[in-house]
Amino acid sequence: MPTLEQRSSGVLLHPSSLPGPHGIGDIGHEAFAFADFLAACGQTWWQMLPVGPCGQGHSPYFSSSAFAGNPLLLSLEKLCQQGLLEPADIKPLRGLSKDRVHYSAVENFKAPRLRKAFEAFESNPEHALQKDFSAFCAERRVWLDDHALFGALKQTHQGKAWMDWEPALRARQSEALAAARQSLASSIRYHQFLQFLFHRQWGELREYCRSLGLGLIGDIPIFVAGDSADVWAHPELFWLDADGRPTVVSGVPPDYFSQKGQLWGNPLYRWDVMRQDGYSWWAARLRATRERFDAVRLDHFIGFHNYWEIPAGAQDAVAGRWVPGPGEDFFRVILGALEKIEIIAEDLGMLTPEVAALRDKFAFPGMRILQFCFGEWDERHQPHKFPRRCVAYTGTHDNDTTAGWFHDPGGRSSTRTPEQIRVERENALRYLGTNGMEIHWDMIHSALKSPAHTVIILAQDLLGLDGKARMNLPGTVEGNWQWRLRPGTLTAEVAGRLALMTGAYGRGPRRWTL
Repeated sequence: MPTLEQRSSGVLLHPSSLPGPHGIGDIGHEAFAFADFLAACGQTWWQMLPVGPCGQGHSPYFSSSAFAGNPLLLSLEKLCQQGLLEPADIKPLRGLSKDRVHYSAVENFKAPRLRKAFEAFESNPEHALQKDFSAFCAERRVWLDDHALFGALKQTHQGKAWMDWEPALRARQSEALAAARQSLASSIRYHQFLQFLFHRQWGELREYCRSLGLGLIGDIPIFVAGDSADVWAHPELFWLDADGRPTVVSGVPPDYFSQKGQLWGNPLYRWDVMRQDGYSWWAARLRATRERFDAVRLDHFIGFHNYWEIPAGAQDAVAGRWVPGPGEDFFRVILGALEKIEIIAEDLGMLTPEVAALRDKFAFPGMRILQFCFGEWDERHQPHKFPRRCVAYTGTHDNDTTAGWFHDPGGRSSTRTPEQIRVERENALRYLGTNGMEIHWDMIHSALKSPAHTVIILAQDLLGLDGKARMNLPGTVEGNWQWRLRPGTLTAEVAGRLALMTGAYGRGPRRWTL
């Protein structure tokens, strides 16, 4: 397997951003083609956002499950090849722009086809996948049963949050659950089937990537959505009132992105309760992640040292306070209970000496963002001073694209003033030795030649796309997570240019054995 301790590089692109005929990227043909592109460029890593079902605002960081895969990422073409759909079912979805995901249209298109595939599977007890499906359900029972029942109940309640269900189901009374499992047996099996398909298709993609020498980097959000199977099934692990509603919620204080902080709204963990059984829920979550990825970015690493607690009902994050997290005890117990897993600590934000010490105690590489290097002319923050044990990014899903950042007049992508932007831009031009005409390649070049063991390049930056291609603007709900790669834009010229830079700075591919 590849390792974060070797000199390497890769690209950040979520599968939903891939081209494809059905309104959203998926883990079918175009995903395999993108893996081929990465291999042709000499890359070692493909990094993604969380791959669970999307939640509020279609955010992958607000999922209804910490374990499940997103059915919208399933390839309909593969289902057709397996005889579960007809060719007419997978005709391209027309009338939509190719550079944005239109979630409502995609859901309306894919849902009946996924249901049809399930019905075809159920009507054929001799189907080749029946035995594997049964084995999958048995092996993943620890999370799959609750996830499937939760999904079935959500449908019968017209999508209402579980806190608004009838008291017996809300409180998970055994008689009510047994009755629901009996009356909703077919719907429960359907949700299990979707996860089985995701498991199969993901496994095929991962094995193909491995055959090319590519490792996959996943992403674990520190928190889960309140309206999720996880909170419903394990309310004792969260700070909730008697009706299942959070008493305190997550967020961060005022920062680079927002003067009023960010009010995320996730329920917060009862770390005291989790500690009593050795953080077993977290251990299961990391094991499930390790089945899909070779390394994982641990989102909001700072929150494991201390986290921003906001009273439920607050209008913004200003009224919050810092509360101690589980700290060293969590990682000592978790890492002792798991097979080796490579973790990237997302240590952006309030990086205190205590947070850095926690990160370094377990030798987790932190993150360095080139867009954050030029606000103050301090050599310690410049790319040539990056530590080896880190992952350097041109930008992340929360940043503007490099071109958008460079040309931002102020007030759109961050809390920077026009004067701060002017100084930052002048510092960048001076440091990079450029006129800024190809600022995206200048930044990629600087990242690749830095001492950082691992470099990850935003896919949008390979193409020099402006702020319209931004994936997410923190603190906002609408218009995020929609950007898609237009077909044919990752040309041989782009591949050749990246390959030359990658080779020039000793980040070429290394084959490994399993």
